[in-house]
Amino acid sequence: MTTAAIAIEQDHTLGRVKAILVGSMGNLIEWYDVYAYSAFALYFSGSFFTDKSLEKQQLFVALIFASGFIARPFGGLLFGYFADRYGRRNSLMLSVLLMCFGSLMIAATPTAATIGAAAPVMLTLARIVQGASQGGEYGASATYLAEISSADRRGFYSGVWYTTLIGGQFCALVVLLVLQKVFLTPEQLKDWGWRIPFVIGALLSVFAIYMRRDMIETSYFEAAKKKTSEIGSLWKLAAQWKSLLFVIGITVGGTSAFYTYTTYMQKFLKLSVKLTDDQTTAVTAGSLLFAILIQPLYGALSDKIGRKPLLIGFGVLGTLGTYPLLTTLRATTEPFMAFLIICLAWAIVTGYTSITAIVKAELFPTAVRALGVGLPYALTAAIFGGTTDSVALYFKNAGHEEWFYFYATALIFISLIFYIALPDTQKASRMEQHS
Repeated sequence: MTTAAIAIEQDHTLGRVKAILVGSMGNLIEWYDVYAYSAFALYFSGSFFTDKSLEKQQLFVALIFASGFIARPFGGLLFGYFADRYGRRNSLMLSVLLMCFGSLMIAATPTAATIGAAAPVMLTLARIVQGASQGGEYGASATYLAEISSADRRGFYSGVWYTTLIGGQFCALVVLLVLQKVFLTPEQLKDWGWRIPFVIGALLSVFAIYMRRDMIETSYFEAAKKKTSEIGSLWKLAAQWKSLLFVIGITVGGTSAFYTYTTYMQKFLKLSVKLTDDQTTAVTAGSLLFAILIQPLYGALSDKIGRKPLLIGFGVLGTLGTYPLLTTLRATTEPFMAFLIICLAWAIVTGYTSITAIVKAELFPTAVRALGVGLPYALTAAIFGGTTDSVALYFKNAGHEEWFYFYATALIFISLIFYIALPDTQKASRMEQHS
């Protein structure tokens, strides 16, 4: 290869990386906003519910958190159709704009002491707005990632994409840690400080809109638009029913495991392991940082050995290891030991998280790819992911916390069956199929 050809290839690679990072930025912000809700729930739950029991306050707040997932399938349908019909870029611009609005709603919602029962109603509406936005962002951004990436490195870029998803949660915890340690007392956080992260989220959304204004559209979408008039067709999507079922099956166990070690883990460390607020935040943030670092490594490995071995590895180890991991974690009293146990869990779960976006995208033709990725994923995540906190807290309040461990294990086992039946999408990819 000549020097000029190498320079052109480097420029092309840098442009691709920039496009992927800009496309993923909204993903980071979306997940920052979602996790800010979960991370600060321990502080704002009393502002919306007057029940004196912390466990019951957390259960009510968790149910509102789950309500946002009801809107995710609608977001996946609406924004997926828009992405397939009018372009990935336009859909990504709209989804992050909607998230900005949802964050501002939470930041500005009065407390129950001011407006009574209307306060939790407004909080629920804000979460529904966020849910619709998040449902739309996932399918469009995963599709954009798959179509902008080079074929031999899609797994690696999928891992990079997922770092932004976990990174958003990490950023929310960093904001919490800084507010806890530097600026505010626990009383101030409970009184008004919990609003700060949602203001930050809204401002970050505005920044993402600015950065996405010059996003390039993918060549896959442009080719499909010229080749077929059925882009975004629900009839066309229905014909992909086998792929739709695979997305659902792939997601069931993975989304449950993901939410167990992200949104629920902070509550688990606080309420079950009995760590202090500072210890809980530090352990959760540290384990998320570990998860961020290993995502691209697993993704790159899938480019070498295929997607299927990683998924089966997660399915087998998750089925066998979930109960002992959570049981051991609940029994520990040392923050560092808790950190190591959660890192071990992430070493298992990353077999799913690092490549889930690309596996789903590789199952569909371009004409309905955003719909195919976003809609069944959003529906499954709403049922089995968004309810994780609520199910776990329900079992805990009923005095049978370990039942949740069996529940999470069963969901992973269901996915394992699909992983075994799934063709390796790296070798049987439909990325080049436009219609």
